[in-house]
Amino acid sequence: MTPAELAAHLPKGSVFAECDEAQLADLLAIGSLHTTKANEEILRQGDEGTSLIIILDGVVRVSMVTPNGREIILDYAEAGAVLGEIAVLDDQPRTASAIAMWAGRVLRISRAHFFGFIERNPKVAIRLLREMARRLRESDMTIESDRAFTTGPRLARYLKRLTDQKVHGTRLTRDLSQSELGSFVGISRENINRQLAAWASEGVIELTQGKIRIIDPDYLTQIAEAAD
Repeated sequence: MTPAELAAHLPKGSVFAECDEAQLADLLAIGSLHTTKANEEILRQGDEGTSLIIILDGVVRVSMVTPNGREIILDYAEAGAVLGEIAVLDDQPRTASAIAMWAGRVLRISRAHFFGFIERNPKVAIRLLREMARRLRESDMTIESDRAFTTGPRLARYLKRLTDQKVHGTRLTRDLSQSELGSFVGISRENINRQLAAWASEGVIELTQGKIRIIDPDYLTQIAEAAD
């Protein structure tokens, strides 16, 4: 892979999107490319944080398992996302697992090499801190949502996070089972089914073979902001 090819996999907003050609070449030199398989565990909760990964292709499900064995889905990370950096920075066990939803590619960088890279490129460290702050802020908003909002506004907010309004109207950027959606939102599958069916009957969404397409994104936004 060339620096130009790497740049093409780093969308605007990625921690490394503003790196120049020399910095991208440096990343390729210190990292190792890995092709993932569907359902492959890339990072494992509880493991030592010896490396981080940059997603180049595909979607990765980030989740943690509670002491009672319940899986909580934290995010669905896409190209440009950095995963595993917390354990690399604080030298503590990983707090979550990362599983590839289908075939893709990641660039894996060891702790020692990453520390050397950010020492040479301190602006990247600042961008990483900003990204971590954004995630923390988003996490705080999620906690607030879980405490204050009823099923409708909560589900609407999560659906908005999972949509891409650039293609074919507005549809989910990835196919999720209703059980997966429930684990992500923190709502039972039965309540998910009930709410989706209600929205479908109202013409807000369309359900086709288990896939969700948002017909009226403006109304969904109103629902999401109903408790604000």
